[in-house]
Amino acid sequence: MARMSKVAILTDSTAYLPQTLLDQYQIHVVPLGIIWGEETYQDGVDLKAEDFYRRLSTSRVMPTTSQIPVAVMQQAFQSLLDQDFHVLGIFISSKFSGTYQSAVQAREELAHAAERVAVVDSLTTTMAMGWPVLTAARAAQAGESLDRCRKAAENARDHSGVLFVVETLEFLRRGGRIGGAQALLGNLLNVKPVLQMQDGRIEPVEKVRTKRKAMQRVVDVVAERVSAQSPVRLAVAHADSAADAAWLMDTAKAQMSPIETLVCPLSPVIGTHAGPGTVSLNYMCGVE
Repeated sequence: MARMSKVAILTDSTAYLPQTLLDQYQIHVVPLGIIWGEETYQDGVDLKAEDFYRRLSTSRVMPTTSQIPVAVMQQAFQSLLDQDFHVLGIFISSKFSGTYQSAVQAREELAHAAERVAVVDSLTTTMAMGWPVLTAARAAQAGESLDRCRKAAENARDHSGVLFVVETLEFLRRGGRIGGAQALLGNLLNVKPVLQMQDGRIEPVEKVRTKRKAMQRVVDVVAERVSAQSPVRLAVAHADSAADAAWLMDTAKAQMSPIETLVCPLSPVIGTHAGPGTVSLNYMCGVE
């Protein structure tokens, strides 16, 4: 009987899974790009989060971001195919970046092996994408087929979400990623918007008077959404805001009793659009 080919999981650098989990589950990561003046960097590779936020606070030139090129994506797929893997790619929302489309095009150009590659639009980013990536990787490690790993990722995606608080909408506006939160512009004196990723776009949830109250509201809304859907997994991602991240995680854990938690920095690509001080609560519920 022929050996079933293993499944490799490929994602992009905005998933923010800790290196320990990337290593444990052999998850492969392709970095997005940051263009800053005349310089180009790879997200999280040659521009780390702490250096990025330090520079962002004083820079007169704002960075921009770039999707993963088709050729780079094709090379990443081919490298894994050459190692006798089937490949499942799970990428940042197609409404937020062209990276997913690059993956689809790269797969089509691998005509000789397209059936060994599957691509999933996460419809989100950060650890709201990281949880489906991790779920698929655990299925792959358990020996599941490419199709079963894909279904596991899609099921996890449908049970995941993220709410977040930004210091200002200015970074989302500049980067053209503001989505439905556009309606809040010019109406935010002394209030903090609670936002979410919904169907791949950023949408407003409500406006709250202070950042601490906004973070508490994030916890309350997530707690309502995950109620009676155990188990619960939570991740806090933050843009140079470790103290707020710690408070958010402690508060969320007390209200939801998660079975797994992670705290991670927002890397430069998402930090470029969200801005310093952003904190997010990413959840997955009802997925074993």
